[in-house]
Amino acid sequence: MALYYPNRFARDLLLAMEEVMGRHGLDAILGGAGLTTWINKPPNETLDRTVEFAAISRINAALDELYGVRGGRGMALRAGRAWHARGLMRFGALRGIADPAFRALSVTDRTRVGLRALADIFTNFSDQVSHLEESDQQFRFIVKPSPFAYERQAERPVCHPLVGLLQEHLRWASNGREFIVRETQCSATGADHCTFLINKTAVP
Repeated sequence: MALYYPNRFARDLLLAMEEVMGRHGLDAILGGAGLTTWINKPPNETLDRTVEFAAISRINAALDELYGVRGGRGMALRAGRAWHARGLMRFGALRGIADPAFRALSVTDRTRVGLRALADIFTNFSDQVSHLEESDQQFRFIVKPSPFAYERQAERPVCHPLVGLLQEHLRWASNGREFIVRETQCSATGADHCTFLINKTAVP
């Protein structure tokens, strides 16, 4: 059974990648992923779910193939941050974060509300089911399944675009603070789901 992102998610991700690595870099990634039809005609801006997770996974794998594991990770983190800034903030659940009442909350409450809103967007608009768990010191952003790890096998977690997106989302929700985000479980390494661990305390 195929799983899908909406067209807008994929389009915004591709535009974010172009912002980070340039037009030629993006074209090389799309060529390496076997998605040359998107070079001149990327997905449209509708919320129709037509972009298969398999395509997103191939793009993520092509980053490692073109830039190496460390270089690909760096590019993916930067693209994830740009993806958030470019597209996801347009959704109603996130636009409310700019409300003065939200800004009056504590940093922990702002990050909690922001992460829950982000999880709801992915769950409601795509086949990436996401939810938030927490302990006294940490949040756990759970994704099942992740399109970036879809049908991949790896020795280490590979969902770096989602790490970058979460970093930027937390910075935005907390009014400029930076948080440590680590993917501690990944379906590409054999885990049942992907887990992103977030310290509640911002980086000094």
